Amino acid sequence: MFLGHGSPMNAIEDNEYRRSWVEMGSQFGPGQRWPTPRLILCVSAHWLTTGWQITADQKPRTIHDFGGFPQALFDQQYPAPGDPAEAQAIANLLSPAPDGHSVTLSSDWGLDHGSWSVLKPMFPQANIPVLQLSMDYARPVADHFAIGRQLQTLRRQGVFIVASGNTVHNLRAMQMRMGNQEALEWARSFDDWVAARISAGERETLVDFQKRGQEASLAHPSFEHYLPLLYAAGAVTEEDKVSYFNTSFQLGSIAMRSVVWDSV
Repeated sequence: MFLGHGSPMNAIEDNEYRRSWVEMGSQFGPGQRWPTPRLILCVSAHWLTTGWQITADQKPRTIHDFGGFPQALFDQQYPAPGDPAEAQAIANLLSPAPDGHSVTLSSDWGLDHGSWSVLKPMFPQANIPVLQLSMDYARPVADHFAIGRQLQTLRRQGVFIVASGNTVHNLRAMQMRMGNQEALEWARSFDDWVAARISAGERETLVDFQKRGQEASLAHPSFEHYLPLLYAAGAVTEEDKVSYFNTSFQLGSIAMRSVVWDSV
């Protein structure tokens, strides 16, 4: 699943995005659309490293990696357990990474808001172990898709892959008066291009987003919010079907499009 997370306030506001995350979470469990995950592996736009790392603490901390928001947001905690043994197993699976080095274990990170802001509404009991995988921002875009392909194995082992970012993310271009159904022309065009590639099953062409030229530069002045999409798309199998939700925008320049791939 790729989740557009947008503003951190979506984690606590009663809006369409948070309600959709709650609804998605209700579809996991006995007799529901999907079984309860054994483990959640999250790739967030907000953990960039040199080399790939994975959280390995038994009790990962909740990271409030933002500023200027109400105290209620800083008070949020998501005490989901970690799983050091699973972290090591996944590090072994992904090693060597495309840079030729091993994926390493980290005790310096936890769950940043790209992870907990969407997982807390989905799984409020915080009883499913969560690991977070970093992104090596210095590596070529194709390397991130390659790592995603290696995650296919984990899906068959009961691991829920959650990638959290945005298909369009330009904070400097935000239009405070725009409603959720409005968007700047280039923002809507780029989001439409992403959806068209996914719907056509042309997931690997998402790697070539920079060929969109100025439109891509406007959609992603920096592309850390785009890269998580490549991990989710890489983990897709030929049996999967695709569906979308939260296909609207925040403040004209943040696309909230979210994508589900499953074979159910």
